[in-house]
Amino acid sequence: MKAKELRDLSLGELKQKEKDLSQEIFNLRLQRAAGQVANTAGVVKIKRDLARVKTVLKEMEISKG
Repeated sequence: MKAKELRDLSLGELKQKEKDLSQEIFNLRLQRAAGQVANTAGVVKIKRDLARVKTVLKEMEISKG
């Protein structure tokens, strides 16, 4: 997901997206530990998306004052 798309979302939607991505990373880590993950590159992609969401949330927080 692009940062530009994330900036169009509301604060509540961004917080929900952050929660969902964190849960997805957790699930993928469990699957990887059990040897069930076929696509290990997916973890990296999700981590980057989570970082983008957190960056946009921080930008919103700073801009509000």
